[in-house]
Amino acid sequence: MLEIQRQLEEGRKKLLDEVAAQLAKGKEAAHLEARKKEICDISHRNKLREREREVLDKMLEENQKRVEEAQRREALEQLRKEEEWYQELEQIQRQKEEATRRKKLEEEEERANQMKLLGKNKSRPKLSFAVGSK
Repeated sequence: MLEIQRQLEEGRKKLLDEVAAQLAKGKEAAHLEARKKEICDISHRNKLREREREVLDKMLEENQKRVEEAQRREALEQLRKEEEWYQELEQIQRQKEEATRRKKLEEEEERANQMKLLGKNKSRPKLSFAVGSK
C-alpha cells in the first residue's frame, strides 16, 4: 500500500509538473503572440504615421506652390501697375514738353506779329514800351 501511495504521489507530482510545464509553454506562447501582435501594431502605426507624413508633406508642397504662384501673380500685378504709372508719367512729361513747345511757338508768333505791327525789322528786334515782353 505504501508503494501504491508513493506511486500515486509521484504520478500526481509528475502530472502537476507536466501541467505546470504546459501552462508555462502556453503562457510563453501567449506572451510571444502578444509581443508579435504588439510589434505588428507598432509597425502598422509607423506605416500610418509615414502615410500621414507623406500626405502632410504633399499638402505642404501644394500650399507652398500656391503661395509661390500667388506671390508671382502679385509681383506681376505690381510690375504692371508700375509700368502703367511710368507710362502715365511719360505721357504727362510729353504733354508738358508739347505745351512748353506750343507756348514757345505762340510767344515767337506773338513777337513776330508785334514786330510786323510795329514795322520793325526782324534783324534788330526792339520792343515798344507800350508792349510788355517776356
